[in-house]
Amino acid sequence: MFKKPRKVSKKPLVPQDFVRQEQPPDPNHVETIPLSTSLKHNLEQVRGVLGDNSDVVIRRFKVRSLGLDAAVLYVDGLVDFTHVLQGVFRTLMLGKWGPAEMGGEGKELPLLGEAALQWVQDSLIAIGEVARIRTVDQVVATMLTANTVVLLDTCPVGLNLNIRGFATRGVDEPVTETLIRGPREGFVENIRFNTALLRRKLRDPGLKLVGLKLGARSKTDCALVYVQDIVHPDLLAEVQKRLATIDIDSVPESGIIEQLIEDSIFSPFPQVQYTERPDKVIAAVLEGRVALLVDGTPFALIMPATFPQFFQSGEDYYERWLIASFTRILRIGASYVATFAPALYVAIISYHPGILPTELALAIAATRQGVPFPAVVEALMMEIAFELLREAGARLPQPIGQTVGIVGGLIVGDAAVRAGLVSPIMIIVVAMTAIASFSIPSYNLAIGFRLLRFPLLFAAAVLGFFGLAIGFIIINVHMVSLKSFGAVYLSPMVPYRTPDWKDLFWRAPYRLMQRRPVSTKACDPVRLNPNKEKGW
Repeated sequence: MFKKPRKVSKKPLVPQDFVRQEQPPDPNHVETIPLSTSLKHNLEQVRGVLGDNSDVVIRRFKVRSLGLDAAVLYVDGLVDFTHVLQGVFRTLMLGKWGPAEMGGEGKELPLLGEAALQWVQDSLIAIGEVARIRTVDQVVATMLTANTVVLLDTCPVGLNLNIRGFATRGVDEPVTETLIRGPREGFVENIRFNTALLRRKLRDPGLKLVGLKLGARSKTDCALVYVQDIVHPDLLAEVQKRLATIDIDSVPESGIIEQLIEDSIFSPFPQVQYTERPDKVIAAVLEGRVALLVDGTPFALIMPATFPQFFQSGEDYYERWLIASFTRILRIGASYVATFAPALYVAIISYHPGILPTELALAIAATRQGVPFPAVVEALMMEIAFELLREAGARLPQPIGQTVGIVGGLIVGDAAVRAGLVSPIMIIVVAMTAIASFSIPSYNLAIGFRLLRFPLLFAAAVLGFFGLAIGFIIINVHMVSLKSFGAVYLSPMVPYRTPDWKDLFWRAPYRLMQRRPVSTKACDPVRLNPNKEKGW
């Protein structure tokens, strides 16, 4: 009935043979071919790699002072053509003759090879940032990273000119982190603009901006930001190690990097903080943390990130400590409302109505007369409807999205109550839950609370308060086990560190916040010197 299985050879496959037979050669791979002394050969090699692209410009001409052929290579739209024209073409094609000791006025200089290139670099090129390149793959990479290449006949070396000039968005107020009091400038998509914003805010030679490229094909420019004499070497080494393990085609946004370097990929809680505020990045690196800027996105990553860190806002430090402490306590209380309010309603209605005052219990029972669904179905319907409205409002254009969110919420809620599908108290619970989730400063943490709301609903529907208690314990056990780049997620609550409680549930006055957080293990723990002689 059954055929005898065919014997499979136990001879191991040779990986090299498998690749050679099954996978065609990668057309985008560029071999490390050194530049030759022939300009024509070098240009043929570059054309062979880039192919026929309409935006690739290769302009040949003659250097007047040398009498040698040269070529300028760049990608149209990625460079500042005015600087290319003034600083490269004009100076090379119409540049000065050499001094008398090098050939005399009106004569071409008797220079070839790297000596001629040195003369061009020192006396003709009017560009600030110049580097040398020696291979074909470096020429191609330079062009694709928005730089300009100059090649000279008889010379096996080229010049890399930083003349980037593509269109970028201007510095504007952050969209996701608005403040009533505080700086109004936020990061943009250009990494050089972002590094300049950081340099303006922290003029310390210890501030390091280490460049690196991520993405095997995109070659995205990134910058690792830290203060050298504050950051702990182990933290810096851990961040660099995780970034070095990233092997992906493209990095279009910093969120890709966040998902590849975080500790627990199955946790609903974020272990890396992102921000588009330069002042927040500076405050983080001054605490001993490490930040990462990614070209093409206005969101910087901050590592490590602890749970209390997501409840902190810039206004907490720009306002007086009493106001900051009050608002922070409100945010922490709002996180519990956003997570447990619907489940608490279901547990009380389904299992424990006796804990309510008699008048309130009778009022809720009266509002639920005629509702054909149990409390858990009622809560799920309204929560899912509200999530749909929130998602629709976020995806539509801003004026239309606000209208859809407000009008849709009012119409759907009122119609559902009039139709007898839900009770008015359920609408109040859902509205309070939504308001509480909006008060959390960190959007990705608020999403985590929104996700936890649904399993807690089912736990409350099955076991009542016991289900809520079990869910609360599981969440806390999970959070205690989380780490972010070696830092305990619930620090300074677990482990208990009394000095860091000055910036936990409340913010102490600045005069008492003299030391950096213990969780970052900063090499320089003191940030405020209270003993300095006062000048007033």
